[in-house]
Amino acid sequence: MPAFHPLPAPRASHRPAHGRRLLAAAAATALLALAGCAVGPDYQRPAVAAGASLPAFKEDGPWRPAAPALPDAHTPWWSQFGDPQLDALVAQALAANQTLQQADAAYRQAQAVVQGASAAFYPTVGLSASGGRGRSKSNGQSVLGDTHAWSLQAAWEPDLWGRVRRTVEAGSDSAQASAADLAAARLSIQAAVVNDYIQLRIDDRQKALYARTLEGYRQSLRLTQAQYRAGTVMRSDVALAESTLASAEAQAIDIDLTRRQLEHALAVLLGKTPAEFSLPPLAADAPLALKLPVTPPGLPSQLLERRPDIAGAERRAAAANAQIGVATAAYYPDFTLSASGGFAGAGLTAWARTPDKVWSLGFALAQTIFDAGARSAKVDQARAAFDAAAASYRQTVLAGFQDVEDNLAALHQLADEQQAQDRAVSASNDSVRVLLSQYRAGTTNYTTVITAQALALTAERTALQLQGRRYAASVALVKALGGGWDAAQLPAMARASAEAVPASTAPDAVAAASPAK
Repeated sequence: MPAFHPLPAPRASHRPAHGRRLLAAAAATALLALAGCAVGPDYQRPAVAAGASLPAFKEDGPWRPAAPALPDAHTPWWSQFGDPQLDALVAQALAANQTLQQADAAYRQAQAVVQGASAAFYPTVGLSASGGRGRSKSNGQSVLGDTHAWSLQAAWEPDLWGRVRRTVEAGSDSAQASAADLAAARLSIQAAVVNDYIQLRIDDRQKALYARTLEGYRQSLRLTQAQYRAGTVMRSDVALAESTLASAEAQAIDIDLTRRQLEHALAVLLGKTPAEFSLPPLAADAPLALKLPVTPPGLPSQLLERRPDIAGAERRAAAANAQIGVATAAYYPDFTLSASGGFAGAGLTAWARTPDKVWSLGFALAQTIFDAGARSAKVDQARAAFDAAAASYRQTVLAGFQDVEDNLAALHQLADEQQAQDRAVSASNDSVRVLLSQYRAGTTNYTTVITAQALALTAERTALQLQGRRYAASVALVKALGGGWDAAQLPAMARASAEAVPASTAPDAVAAASPAK
């Protein structure tokens, strides 16, 4: 790869001063014109599914009850559940969660990458100094002398082909993607805290249900034992009552295990060890005071801007597009300007004497002639990486639409299921009361009673689980809609390309302006 090395101080030119000024002006104009070009395709957001332009989601129908407006970044969406303790837990998690700390560090690292890439726009300046004392021989004479030198060096590589601008553009887009990742991590932590807390409170209500049920089973056991002693029932009825009681006690213990594990999960989300955190259970007669907010989904097209994972995937596609320009810039020569000045001479006392002044100006031009297709392979690699990032973006959009539709359908169907289940609970409780009265009167057997009691327990537990699923679907819908986040919250990173960079004249450039971010 041939190169021209820096030259010593140029000779005085005999060209008239006016001609030299015209030549300098023409050279500066040419450099500015070249500096406006950036090779590689300008970014265009990948096209997404046509469903993004529809006026409504498929599962968004008239069944949805009146609900508050879409959450926004200034209103914590979890406050709609109306539980101050939940609000406090989410605040603690946002302040101490280690996953958020990791995402924040990744974002700061991406910012530093942009700053490092932007430094290539400017010259590098260095300072060196040396001094010495030594003995040498000259014409048979031993000479003892001192030497000194110091100089200031500067080098600058003009970004003629836009390689630096594309590099900074890629870093800026990647930093914006990291900012979206941080927002997505924050939303995931919020949703995890809300879900775990709600499920823990559902378990509290299930424990209260089992406490009432176990007391009823114990009364039934005492009644059966009394009737067995009176000789009106068989020993098998007593054994069945004992078995039913023991089975319910085992199920109650399993619920307690689930609650403990949820408490441990909440501790970790809050940045604590399980030993440092405990959440007292609800009183047995305390109702579940959580409200059930239902968030309207808005327009499908809004989803592209409201979900941080979609925004992050789109920014990664933009970064991959910029890398095509970085790889394409390798086809063009490297041009470097250099200058240095200083003093060098004998003796250590006078470091700035006019006779010791030295300086140089020069340039270097280097161009690869043959690389066996290495540059072409890197461009192809960059294009393939962009295609992969674009496909990932489209898939993220599709998954986002699925999340919204799934949870809209869940809210609809679970509401209907809850109504049916409430009727089942009411009917099963009435059945237990009637059959117990008949059993005391001796007009029915205990197997019928215990079957009705088991059905009543199952019906009430299913009703509580449905309530938990409805809360979970509401949380999932808020998360699927971005939780009030918006792409406008992405930091406005300093892009290398100017506000009005003309379209590249490279053969593979796409003369299209980048969309607003």
